[in-house]
Amino acid sequence: MAFARSDRRRKPSADEPVALKLLVAGGFGVGKTTLVGAVSEIRPLRTEESLSEAGRPVDDIAGVEGKRTTTVAMDFGRITLRDNLVLYLFGTPGQDRFWFLWDELAQGALGAVVLADTRRLEDCFAAVDYFERRGIPFTVAVNCFDGAERHAPDIVRDALDLDGSVPVVLCDARERDSAKNVLISVVEHAAQMAAGRREPATT
Repeated sequence: MAFARSDRRRKPSADEPVALKLLVAGGFGVGKTTLVGAVSEIRPLRTEESLSEAGRPVDDIAGVEGKRTTTVAMDFGRITLRDNLVLYLFGTPGQDRFWFLWDELAQGALGAVVLADTRRLEDCFAAVDYFERRGIPFTVAVNCFDGAERHAPDIVRDALDLDGSVPVVLCDARERDSAKNVLISVVEHAAQMAAGRREPATT
């Protein structure tokens, strides 16, 4: 039986789904692993290790004293938003000593979620700065922890000194629908930014 030589340059069929890459970033213990796990339609890949006494000098657990594990490389999950749109989610590690991995994870990313905890809002400054400097569209998602005071999105926007175009949403990282809405916000924001770049300059 003869087999035709495969064409490695074959263009994707119109029926094949578009695959997009999103990052889920933020400070230590803000809920990145939880969000990826809540929304992923596959069993998420996790690279968690137990917190140890040796790590206490470098892992600031103030405000998250009950945390027992930490992501040391990435979290990975997948969600199909529509029949023709699949998102691949990459959760970044939160501690400073693992930030060297961010450049690798950010390659090819359409956009990002910056998870924030209003009790430790300063922990997400580094992620906001990272994506702003690289021109990667992002949505700030305030993870509403039980017992934490809730603030309106505009107050969070002012506190983070964000551009008015950056979406700020409230979410519960444990809830699938809530996490899904955050991802939709990122995709829509990235699409708007891409459309703005394509528009011809007016004279």
